[in-house]
Formats: sequence, structure tokens, C-alpha cells
Amino acid sequence: MSENSQNKPFFITTAIDYVNAAPHVGHAVEKVLTDVVARYARQSRDTYFLTGSDENSLKNVQAAEKAGRPTGEFVAENAEAFKALADSLDLSFDQFIRTTEERHFAGAQKMWAAFKPEDIYKKKYRGLYCVGCEEFKNEKDLVEGKCPDHQKEPEVVEEENYFFKLSNYQDRLRLLIENGDLAIYPDYRKNEVLSFIKMGLEDFSISRSVERARNWGVPVPGDESQIMYVWVDALSNYITALDYADNGELYQKYWSGDSERVHVIGKGILRFHAIYWPAMLLSADLPLPTTIYAHEYLTINGQKMSKSLGNVIYPTELVEKFGIDGTRYLLLTALPYSKDGDLSWEKMTEKYNADLANGLGNLVSRVIKLSEKLSDEDAQYAEVSEEGVSGALAPFFAKFDLSGALVHIWTSVQTLNEYLGKEEPWKLEAGSEKFVEVMQYSRNQLAVTALEIRPFLPATSEKIMAALRTGTVEPLFQRIK
Repeated sequence: MSENSQNKPFFITTAIDYVNAAPHVGHAVEKVLTDVVARYARQSRDTYFLTGSDENSLKNVQAAEKAGRPTGEFVAENAEAFKALADSLDLSFDQFIRTTEERHFAGAQKMWAAFKPEDIYKKKYRGLYCVGCEEFKNEKDLVEGKCPDHQKEPEVVEEENYFFKLSNYQDRLRLLIENGDLAIYPDYRKNEVLSFIKMGLEDFSISRSVERARNWGVPVPGDESQIMYVWVDALSNYITALDYADNGELYQKYWSGDSERVHVIGKGILRFHAIYWPAMLLSADLPLPTTIYAHEYLTINGQKMSKSLGNVIYPTELVEKFGIDGTRYLLLTALPYSKDGDLSWEKMTEKYNADLANGLGNLVSRVIKLSEKLSDEDAQYAEVSEEGVSGALAPFFAKFDLSGALVHIWTSVQTLNEYLGKEEPWKLEAGSEKFVEVMQYSRNQLAVTALEIRPFLPATSEKIMAALRTGTVEPLFQRIK
């Protein structure tokens, strides 16, 4: 988040997900992470948060065929499962875009039609295609002849497609990224993209035959034999959802106007977002995103999540055991800023008990219970500056280091618990000057903590602030075995 753009509208998006299966914790952590940034931004800015489903992929069609279901019915059902994360994870997105919607088709076709003619050409092509990645692969991309991400040999595909002259934008993209006009976080991901660009950009195929696409997807304008390459239409969701097709108010305010435009994505699709997408926007004379944050991945017990390994964890399982805010906290703290994070039921239970039940929960309970000994007048505490609290977290949010922000907050929780342990207000005479001093300080610091955690654990934040006002609180987090 740019600290120099505080007065500008703030538009933030997640990647849209393939809907060939139900959402797992890998999908959930990106949604929660983006939700936290959106909630933080809303405290001081006009903010719009977009997420959605990528429904035009061949892998969706194949999954529907395997399930013996009509493709439209199959993807609609799974899209609803992703949309339902709003309730199960307390997500505050403003819109959920489905790429099978008519407005998306219209917007994607409008963008295609806006590409400069000199950037598009048609040719016959033979290549190795990974359906899992929805991407052509070079031999150098494979490990023992297989896609390293999906452990499958790519299909050999030979057909006539449209191509985009990515090479036309090599120098412009390099300069935009080097100058920070297109900011990429973390910095090592920026360097990774620049290294890729300097190796030389190759033109890429932007359409598929109707036959190979199973007649599923967005038709290429003016050519009934071709369907848009799924990544072309998928990336356009960021503007089609804002009614780009009709140059609508949302588009004018959050994309074409003087706004901050942020994409939060997984590191595996950085190339598409930092190279392909900006190049297409440049060709269509459209504004670029201002920032891309590429997060790391979650593994389960040190292994990549896989149905075949039987180690997939679903968000509903976490919520059932740890509650909504507990799940949000565990997902966010499991994902470090600069390396993959790892989940296990044992580690999550230990973390929940240590940080939430014994840490924050115990702190709130002690402070509120001791506050019963204060007079109404003494129970008042200095007004906490929301702007000051937000400012203390600004350096972390500026580079999307949410795990760092949580370490900062929980250090304060630990410090306050240690302060109470040292001062032992339960041994002091109620109403004494020292007792009042200790409790007013503790209540003030607890209010600061409540405001700091508001974007992360919104329901918990509200309960703490209510407890400080009313003097009563139910246990926030029960210990779990």
C-alpha cells in the first residue's frame, strides 16, 4: 500500500480461482490476507474489494466431465462454495465476479478489440501444454519431462492460434517495474520478474480452437473458430467486474481514475500478472495496476496439498474447530512474508492455545475482571487515537507484511501480560492510586490492541471494545485439546 496515495480510492483484488473443486485453505489464506488489507484501508480510504471465480478454464470442463455433470451446472455449484467463504471466514468483499457472466464476456471482448492491430497475429503452432497451469511449457520448464507443479507430462498441441507480441513491450515493462510505477512486493519477486524480462520476452498464444476449448469460454471477436486463452479473459475480470464494457462508474472511479490498484496473488501466477496483464493493458491503452503483492504458499506437514496424498484441509474444518477469528489468525500467522508456511493440526492447536486462549483471551479476562473494582469515574481511560494505531501498523501494511504486523501486535499482548504479572494489581487495594494507575494503563493498552487487531480479527476486536465499555465479557477463546 502506497503511503503517498492516502487520498486516492483504493481498489484491491484477489486472484480468481478455478472452480474445478471446492476451496481449500490455500485459497482461503489469500482471501483472508486480502480482506485484512481491505479492512485496514477502509479505516481511512474509499476502498473496493473484489474477488471471484475463473470459470472458463479447460480444467473446469474436464472436472465436470469426470463428475458426469453439465459444465455450467458444475462450475456454478463450486463458484457458490467460493462465494460462501464470505460467511465462513467473515470476508468483506464488495463484489464476487463470475467469468461466465455476460458483462464479463462483453468486457473481455471489448479489451481484445482494443489491442493494437500490430500486436496480434495468427500462426500455426506446436507446443507442450499443461492443462493444470493452462500454459504452454518449454522443455526447460519441465522436470524429467513433467510439469513441476502438477507432476504430469504436458499434452502435445498443434493448431492455429492468435498470438500476442509480448516482445513489443519488453523495454516498457522493464522500466515501469524498475521505476516503481508498477510496484511488486516482496522486493525479491520484483527482481525475479526483472530477471525474466531481461532474458527476453517471447510472444504467447492468446486463443484456443473452439474444439480444444470444448466450445467453453469467451469467443474471439470476429473469429468463431477461436476461444480466448483463459488467462486473457481471466485477467480482464479486474476491469470487467467494474463495468469496463460500458465504462461504468465503478470503472471510472477505481480503475481509470486516479486510484491505487492492487492485486494480491500467489507467487505461482506472478508472471501472468506482472508481465502478460500489463502488456495487454498497454496494448489496449488502459491504465495498469499500481501494485502486485505475490504471497508464498501453504504446505501441510511439509508437503504440497494434494487430493492424492489425502492432506487437503478445508476452511470449514478449521472454523468448526477454531472459530472464524481463530481460523483467520492461524492462517495468517502460518504464512510468513518471505517463505512458504506450513500447517498441521498439532501446530495449529498449539498456536491457538498459546496466542489466543492463554495470550489474548486470558489478558482480556484479567483486565475486565479486575476493572470491576474500579469506580465508574476511574474506569474511564484516555481516548485511543485510531489514527495513531493505524499509523503504527502502516510500515507493515506498506509492504503487505501481515505476519510481521501480527508479531508486532502479539508482542504488545505479551508485554501487557508481563506488566500485569509484575504489578500484580489483584494484590493492590481497590481504589488506591497505584491500582487505578495500573488498571487505567492496562485498559488503555487493551483498547490499543483491540483497534490494532480490528482488520485481522474483527469480531474479537468488537467484543473487547464492548467489554471495556460494559465491564462484562464472555471467554473469547476456549482452550482446545
